[in-house]
Amino acid sequence: MNATFIKGPALAICLGWLASPCLYAQQAASGGSTPGSREDWILGKAHAVAAVKADSVNHELLLTNGLVYRRFRIRPNVVCVGFHNGVTGEELIRAVEPEARLVLNGKTYKVGGLYGQKERAYLTEAGIDSLKAGSDDFQFQSWETHPLLPILRWVSKTWTGNPHQPTGVELVMYYKHPALPGLDLRVHYALYDGLPLISKWVTLDYHGSASISVDHLVHEILATPEEQSAVVGSTAQMAKPHGLYIESNYAFNNAMRYDLSDQTTHWKADSAYTSQVNYDYQTPCLMEAYPPIGPGVTLKQGDSLESVRTYELLMDSYDRERRGLAIRKMYRALAPWTTQNPIFMHLVSHEDKEVYTAIDQCAQTGYEALILSFGSHCNLEDTTKANIARWKAIASYAHQKGILIGGYSLFSSRHISDTDDVISPKTGKPGGAFFGFAPCYGSYWGRGYLARLKTFLSTTGFDILENDGPYAGDVCASTTHPGHQGLDDSQWQQMLLQKSLYHWCNEHGIFINAPDWYFLDGSNKIALGYREVNFSLPRDQQIILNRQNIYDGTWEKTPSMGWGFVPLTKYQGGGSEAVLEPLKDHLSDYAQLMFQYYGAGVQACYRGPRLYDADTTRQLVTATVTWYKKYRDILNGDIIHLRRPDGRDWDGILHVLPGSPIPGMLLIYNPLPVSIERQIRIPLYYTGLGKAANVWVTPGLNVHDLGPAERYALDQDGYITIQVTIPAQGYHWYTIQSNP
Repeated sequence: MNATFIKGPALAICLGWLASPCLYAQQAASGGSTPGSREDWILGKAHAVAAVKADSVNHELLLTNGLVYRRFRIRPNVVCVGFHNGVTGEELIRAVEPEARLVLNGKTYKVGGLYGQKERAYLTEAGIDSLKAGSDDFQFQSWETHPLLPILRWVSKTWTGNPHQPTGVELVMYYKHPALPGLDLRVHYALYDGLPLISKWVTLDYHGSASISVDHLVHEILATPEEQSAVVGSTAQMAKPHGLYIESNYAFNNAMRYDLSDQTTHWKADSAYTSQVNYDYQTPCLMEAYPPIGPGVTLKQGDSLESVRTYELLMDSYDRERRGLAIRKMYRALAPWTTQNPIFMHLVSHEDKEVYTAIDQCAQTGYEALILSFGSHCNLEDTTKANIARWKAIASYAHQKGILIGGYSLFSSRHISDTDDVISPKTGKPGGAFFGFAPCYGSYWGRGYLARLKTFLSTTGFDILENDGPYAGDVCASTTHPGHQGLDDSQWQQMLLQKSLYHWCNEHGIFINAPDWYFLDGSNKIALGYREVNFSLPRDQQIILNRQNIYDGTWEKTPSMGWGFVPLTKYQGGGSEAVLEPLKDHLSDYAQLMFQYYGAGVQACYRGPRLYDADTTRQLVTATVTWYKKYRDILNGDIIHLRRPDGRDWDGILHVLPGSPIPGMLLIYNPLPVSIERQIRIPLYYTGLGKAANVWVTPGLNVHDLGPAERYALDQDGYITIQVTIPAQGYHWYTIQSNP
């Protein structure tokens, strides 16, 4: 633990950026956030190593990697006095706030914080010096740093785009309160190398004799500048600050998007900010992070509690694509398990021989995994000796063939019993959950469900869990369930149980498909976003709708984070015009659907009893998978969105992977019944290429002969313009490199 401060020229390090633009602000002025920058962090070119610097004269700490600066005054108590974007030069703190706030045994306590700022529109150096500590707050004791620890002990058995855990530094500040003996409180700040990203959370360790109820815990409070100046308007109506993107590991609601799943980010009005333009003081410029209910946890001697973790990503642009790329780069680094992307089939089976046949077909065509889909005869909750032996033998056969195997398990949307279901706080009875009825994870059945899944997965050797639910919006008012005390802690405790399963899966190399936002606690993939009944529409409609789903679902998600859907057999209704079976009779549609999914780097659930039904079908599937594997790295690269599918003209996407042998791949489609010629302007800045690019056009799936290349000079904005001819209802793909 650091008992003394580092000596040396720390004052200049801590305060120099306040007086003049830092290196990255200068870069931004000449293109740091736009094409042309040599230090653009999104291209992986910024030298941004996280460190904590101390200023013993001014009693300050600076957490920085050059892309972001978070500055603390630690005497007479800790307060954040600067949150600076090193790319744009923007300051994100206008007023001081406590570092956290808790309600313990019904009483509110602040953690750190200083008082006396008169003008809350901005903070000056002189104003910081005049601030005073409060006597009834948690008081700062000491600080320490250590290298960043991984969120999960992650093991990967599948193809992985980024096999490395993130690096950086963690700053930990220790607090005590005189009225709460035995309670140790720590505030953690993690800064990541190479990213303008800081994570913050709070931990409590209790060693006292009497129990403490943690009724509420706000682990982050930021008084930020307003995004929008409006004389009238409510907090909900007005724009939130765009310079700060926030996520947490406490998100759910089945939306397949984080912004609609977020539960902990609360933008509020700051009534103490009396010089704001809004007449009713309703400007949303005060961010607080906390779960909507609880925790409601009682701490006894020896107990610990860790808050939600909030991740704060500093944005340097309003451009939708760049903002999406920043979020995608955050996920690639922060949660590398989301870059796992095995090639899998969704098998609908009724007997074992169908599973063996599907395993053989996967091995013969280059597939890597088989998932027993919903409606199949595999029951992961059945841990009888006979069932375990049966699926262990099947898993062993799959592994001998080099195929991973997994199964589907439904948690929500089912009624277990009046005793085990979630109890509605409105009616005091089962029902009223997110999907009607749902079991409570904290019930006897729920805790047994978790144990049964672990037993099945570990004893059979299954490699994949497709877990449908639970959705933690299903609070429970029961007071008899062993896993929670009552309503106040029911959501918190159910989330902890779900996270514990996903952490365990990661430690054992088990891949997780889950249709809710558990990425920051270990899930690997979520649905791309689609309407299920659309898969009963005719195939020609599905083809365009699927490309729309891909286009719309990859602004904030990487290709590996989402899955799509291809109904080989009847699903959600529809007639013969909706399905691909018999496969040999619909080869062109099968080829198109596979190409546009694999071409986007998105795995689809090819749901049916088989991958092929004739030698021609097998050759098609094998050729497509072989093509995908050859270009797997770039096809899993981030997507630049060129033109959304509308059925009226061409549409397309560009994959980018700067620094790789193939840093760009263009895929364009023609939905029209006639061939078309177009001039298309392609943005190549995010490929990382400099002044010129070689472009190969490659019709079909030929992985051996790329054909002739044309060389194009990039214009001042990083674009090239190419002339293309796209066949009727067809497609072309182009590789983009600096050299052959």
